[in-house]
Amino acid sequence: MRPIIEFCASNMHHGTDRVMNELEQNPEFDVIEYGCLGNCGQCMTEPYALVNGTIVEAPSPEALLQKILDKIREEEENLKLLDDLDL
Repeated sequence: MRPIIEFCASNMHHGTDRVMNELEQNPEFDVIEYGCLGNCGQCMTEPYALVNGTIVEAPSPEALLQKILDKIREEEENLKLLDDLDL
């Protein structure tokens, strides 16, 4: 399953536009920009995105990119573990 990474257009003033543009270069990710993700309090205070519906936030755009990639890696590892259980 391809990771879905969602960004709020109102959060771009934190520099998340650069993160979004970088992630869009990876054909293995589905990157979507919305006008609003409904997390207005968080959106106003820090860079954030949703990764497969889970909020990922960080103090800077650079840290956000790393946390997004870490979250994707973690979810992929969890899926592999489930597959290995051969349920």
